[in-house]
Amino acid sequence: MHQTGIYLDSSFWAFLVAITLLTMSPGVDTIVVIRNTLRGGTRDGVITSIAICLGLFIHAIISAGGISLILLQSAMLFTALKLVGAFYLIWLGYKSLSSAFSRTYDSSLTRAVTETVGPTGASSWRSFREGFLSNVLNPKTIVFYMAFLPQFIQAGEPAMLKSLFLAAVHFCIANLWQILIVLLVGKASSWLLKGSVMKGIDGLIGTVMVGFGLKLALDRG
Repeated sequence: MHQTGIYLDSSFWAFLVAITLLTMSPGVDTIVVIRNTLRGGTRDGVITSIAICLGLFIHAIISAGGISLILLQSAMLFTALKLVGAFYLIWLGYKSLSSAFSRTYDSSLTRAVTETVGPTGASSWRSFREGFLSNVLNPKTIVFYMAFLPQFIQAGEPAMLKSLFLAAVHFCIANLWQILIVLLVGKASSWLLKGSVMKGIDGLIGTVMVGFGLKLALDRG
């Protein structure tokens, strides 16, 4: 155990793998980053990515507050929360697999991006505001953090500190992935937005997350 009271055991590496795969899953953040990059260029895409990822700390603080209250109430309730979270991950994996096999998936992300691209010349502040608010105001993210983070908080660890630490790791990984998307959009946006590519990503992530959720659900000891 480090002086901070945070344990970096095998569960941290499981978190690293899981959050990397989830970050790569196409969603609202991907749409906003691609849209703002097409609208304002690489600079606006990078600003949007940073703003989106800053919102993760807000969700971490809110979820850690709820987790701390549950921990104070009962260890059994905390175990129940972790079990619910495991099944939530299975549900997320199922949704990804459903998207991968959906016949209507092919052009959905392309339409979502191209229909919302506005005129060029957007300000940096506009890109920052859109990125930050798209994340902070997304209720799915706080639900996900409440379900996901408890899997990696060990007994005796301060929930708030560990949640912020995990959010910081997520911040770094998400920015690396989204900025890579920003750089690719100008050169390979047509390939990146192909339905077959998105289906492949969703299929891989869905399979891994269902397996990961099952392992967590069965491993309660």
